[in-house]
Amino acid sequence: MTRIAERLPGLKLTNPVHFLAVGFGLGLARKAPGTWGTLAALPFYLLMADLSLGLYLGIILVMSLVGIYLCGKTAEDMNTHDHPAIVWDEVVGMLIAMIMLPTGWEWILGAFVAFRFFDILKPWPIRLLDKHVHGGLGIMVDDLLAGVFALGVVQLAAFLLI
Repeated sequence: MTRIAERLPGLKLTNPVHFLAVGFGLGLARKAPGTWGTLAALPFYLLMADLSLGLYLGIILVMSLVGIYLCGKTAEDMNTHDHPAIVWDEVVGMLIAMIMLPTGWEWILGAFVAFRFFDILKPWPIRLLDKHVHGGLGIMVDDLLAGVFALGVVQLAAFLLI
């Protein structure tokens, strides 16, 4: 815990807001924290996969709104904007990428790759939003849109392949 405190001043894993914002600790990985943080979406997805579309979307909406607060408050406490350890936005973005996902691990993997592709490269308009929207909303919005882009790719692949 001391090493984390030295490396990430202002972050307290005993604070539930911080703990959620860093994806239950997965965002603390020294290498590729966003990729590791994205994996935190998988248990949520496995619990949500059989829900109705309306309930699934409702949960994503709540997680997005809560995420604006979680990410904004954690960034403020860390005295930085969108620290790589803050990965709640990746969790929600990945859940968006998995909306109405066909059954099978290969589709989960495809959604993961598509989401990370758009999250890392940030094509227009994702990059524009990332640069010009600040606070918790700014941290969340680029990943939400990356999730929408990945959703489009996965659904197109499903349409063409199934």
